[in-house]
Amino acid sequence: MQTRLADFIRDTADGREADAILRKCVHCGFCTATCPTYQLLGDELDGPRGRIYLIKQLLEGAEVTERTRLHLDRCLTCRACETTCPSGVHYSRLLDIGRRLVDQRVPRRGGDALMRLALREFVPRPKLFGLAMKAGQAVRPLLPKTLQDKVPRRRPAGPRPAPRHARRVLALAGCAQPAMAPSINAAAARVLDALGISMVEAAGAGCCGAVRFHLDDHDGARADARRNIDAWWPAIEGGEVEAVVTTASGCGVQVKDYAHLLQQDGAYAAKALRVSALARDIGEVVAAEAPALQVALGARVQPKRALAWHAPCTLQHGLRIRGTVEALLAAAGFELTPVRDAHLCCGSAGTYSLLQPELAARLRTNKLDALEAGGAGLIASANIGCISHLQAGTETPVRHWIELIDARLNGLPD
Repeated sequence: MQTRLADFIRDTADGREADAILRKCVHCGFCTATCPTYQLLGDELDGPRGRIYLIKQLLEGAEVTERTRLHLDRCLTCRACETTCPSGVHYSRLLDIGRRLVDQRVPRRGGDALMRLALREFVPRPKLFGLAMKAGQAVRPLLPKTLQDKVPRRRPAGPRPAPRHARRVLALAGCAQPAMAPSINAAAARVLDALGISMVEAAGAGCCGAVRFHLDDHDGARADARRNIDAWWPAIEGGEVEAVVTTASGCGVQVKDYAHLLQQDGAYAAKALRVSALARDIGEVVAAEAPALQVALGARVQPKRALAWHAPCTLQHGLRIRGTVEALLAAAGFELTPVRDAHLCCGSAGTYSLLQPELAARLRTNKLDALEAGGAGLIASANIGCISHLQAGTETPVRHWIELIDARLNGLPD
């Protein structure tokens, strides 16, 4: 694709990156075949190719309107198009640049601006979000259905093992997950403990920065990244840990991207590169210990159970991890049912389900139809956003896969 970037962007870091991405695109349209919003709406401008043209026009100095912003807002940033693209177009980074510039040219007003401000300032604060979630859970039966869907039922976390092994990993606690599902990190700690690895959390670490970043507060996201790096760095620099582990794949993508996010920051670029290199999804860590896991599982009779696996977009398209979790679940005695269109997004996509509720609900219905078509009585996933979004649309239990491995290791019900 030929480009003629305008003076305001041409000689900037964003301009050079955007130009390189645009020039890779050959207009083939393969991306439209795997784009969830294009499948729903059938509008070229609601697919990656059309959005790329809109961003190209913006960067070349064309007029920007609220209609431009609408088409960019409707993108889930699921990155299925990146998996499909034969030319290696890094669409998500181009979209980040385009969205930020559109927000500058066409400022948001009214309810949309207030909603985004509230999400940016509320969700990434674990203490504040946790208090609100506890209050919501206390009165959940009295809440209207729309609010009940956003407030998961309480599940006990169970005991968490004290650090006792020479091998250690740092874990990101995050912002929403500790309040919505504290059982996930507790289960991960127990599984890793059984494999001879202690999982610890660093005081001072918090939100990964994804919430602010995808709401176009890039400076706030960088501040979140720096805070986490500062919290983790003593253990990393001292060689005390072998990985930075995330149990939410959405957070995993963001932490992996710290190197890019802070590449222009002289004080943090090298540290961010080191953190990104150490970042691991919990599935990668457990899979590396597969022989030990098999021994631990083999000590018990593992009952067979049909299970539908939902691979979050952040896992399969963002982190490019495919087949890893499925193999671990199979080793634990689960029989995975076929799921059609497994590459398509469930509609959660961070705050997308709150900002684009109609599209998110349609995508969830389609995804649940596909997951439940095989008759499984249990759904597993790897991201708290997907888990809570899917659970709001079905009576079928939706769990994090690490909780299921933990239950099998300890002889507990699935």
